[in-house]
Amino acid sequence: MKLKLICIGKTVKKHLIEGENEYIKRLKHYHAVEKVEIPEIKNAKTLTQEQIKKAEGELLLQHVNSTDLLILLDENGSSFSSVDFATYIQKKFNTGAKTMVFVVGGAYGFSEEVYARATDKISLSKMTFSHQMVRVFFWNNSTVHLPF
Repeated sequence: MKLKLICIGKTVKKHLIEGENEYIKRLKHYHAVEKVEIPEIKNAKTLTQEQIKKAEGELLLQHVNSTDLLILLDENGSSFSSVDFATYIQKKFNTGAKTMVFVVGGAYGFSEEVYARATDKISLSKMTFSHQMVRVFFWNNSTVHLPF
């Protein structure tokens, strides 16, 4: 199975980029991995939050196939310990899906279309972190406990 992480916007802090790249490198020894960065919406200041979410949603859904499992990293999603997350991933692997797509949304969350397409929602923490930091946490947890 392939793991894909779709993110809105780029990581700009060097230490976060290095951390993310290190964990991706480790994970590639065991599974196919892909990271997709969707550019932030241009002229966003002239748009409402709903318009931004809709535009971001349209862009991110272009990177999701109909057979992919789409899992949103969402503050209202299910929470797991690291070991429980590994069990969750193993169960998803066992479904036979070829790709699990995880998504870090933009500043305003996800559009209704993205929620409707999602297979599941998970929360990495009850605490709030920058979207750039969440990427490092996601890849770190994926390399430490996933059943490969």
